[in-house]
Amino acid sequence: MAQIIKDISRTFSEYLILPGLSKKKNTVENVNLGTPICKFKKGKKSRLTMNIPIMSACMQSVSGPDLAIELARQGGMSCIFCSQPIESQVEMVKKVKRHKAGFVTSTINLKPSDPLLKAIRFIKETGHSTMPVTDDGSDSGKFLGILTDKDFWEYEDNLNNPVKNYMTPVERVIWGKDGISLKQANALLHKHKKQCLPILNKKGNLTHLVFTKDFVDHQNHPDELLDNEKRFVVAAGINTHDYRERVPALVEAGANVLCFDSSDGYTEFQKEAALWVRKKYGKKVVMGGGNVVSGKAFNYLVKEADLDFVKIGIGGGSICITREQKGIGRGQASAVMDVVEARNQYFKKTGTYIPVCSDGGLINDTQLILALAMGADFVMMGRYFAMTFESPTKKISIKDKLYKPYWGEGSNRAKNWKRYSEGGSKNKLEFEEGVDAYVPIVGSVKEVLPLTLSKLKSTMCNTGTTTLQSFSKNALITLVSEQSFIEGGTSSVVTFDQTRLDQDYLG
Repeated sequence: MAQIIKDISRTFSEYLILPGLSKKKNTVENVNLGTPICKFKKGKKSRLTMNIPIMSACMQSVSGPDLAIELARQGGMSCIFCSQPIESQVEMVKKVKRHKAGFVTSTINLKPSDPLLKAIRFIKETGHSTMPVTDDGSDSGKFLGILTDKDFWEYEDNLNNPVKNYMTPVERVIWGKDGISLKQANALLHKHKKQCLPILNKKGNLTHLVFTKDFVDHQNHPDELLDNEKRFVVAAGINTHDYRERVPALVEAGANVLCFDSSDGYTEFQKEAALWVRKKYGKKVVMGGGNVVSGKAFNYLVKEADLDFVKIGIGGGSICITREQKGIGRGQASAVMDVVEARNQYFKKTGTYIPVCSDGGLINDTQLILALAMGADFVMMGRYFAMTFESPTKKISIKDKLYKPYWGEGSNRAKNWKRYSEGGSKNKLEFEEGVDAYVPIVGSVKEVLPLTLSKLKSTMCNTGTTTLQSFSKNALITLVSEQSFIEGGTSSVVTFDQTRLDQDYLG
């Protein structure tokens, strides 16, 4: 007969954190949310860390380049979805990598012979009014000059005239040498009262542009997650079918992290693919895998597949119906605690620490906090980011309220059947493991994420901790009864919509 596990499969909503002694040093200003994403030896540092413990899910309706840029600006990381052609995923990664901290690659460029009409079209399409002029019209061609919307008059000048008649030639342009620091670039902008500084290499080719507004933006985001070249860090999803073609293309594009996107990663297919990547690239790339819900599965992937981090969770996502359709999965809290215990035992035996990620099953900020208290090094979220302006789906209006479409990677809409037929038949399955839905828009990432992080920091202060490592080590967690859960909400009061009350009061 089947083996029955006596422990109950539990969710985050069944637990609470008990306060610890808050010392004078336990203030939100002293809290450090840095967390490792790559395995490391005891006494050493991880090769890659995030400044906040949050990654966006590898989903079509969540992680596009705009979200990846904004989340990296806040200190986290996005995983660009792999349920798309290799070429389009690569282009998304490149778009993120083109954004350096204050240094940007020009997206609209002109040739000297281009008519003014082309410049006007660029301005209307992009909203940008500064356009470099290069010999071949590319973002890396020989820099010849610069054109702005102040150099011509759309309603008076002949729009068929060439750009070269209106541009400021390179001899009269203030520019910086490639390799200049952002601080030095800003000093030049300030000294010469300019808004844009072209950056040129030794050959006179354009490499980047520095804008005053971007420098200010960089100063306002001290937690930006950057690589050694001051570019935003980004992850990319991979699968166990076309990895021999997809992985080299993503590495070439500059992806910092590769992560297997699978509903169930406890397979020989993932092991085989991971070992191929490791043999070809060694430690050049950080590689994660999963998903798993047991310590046994964690040990298999770590020992056999040589992964840098492991994702936890099956069937716990807001639009995932794997448990309902197949009876496979586990309560997310139980899964996290089991895998964390295996991770800790592995560290004790080998001296190698493997970060783990809690993926899915997070209904609110409180559950995110509990996942980290239980030992997850970081979390991966889908719905949370699908509701932001930066997610890649279009806004729609339903009964005068704004929503965004949100669908699971196992839904018919995603058509990502490779993900659910690991290494085997590529034929379409006869059932779905995800649903197609809508979520309300809550604002931009820079508006919603700080509140979540503020709650996390406050809870850490309540437990007398200032790092995520000490938080998971020292947190005291208790089960919650049904009555305790009810007690924790509002009771014996009547709540109203304050806006409605104000309107009624003002008549």
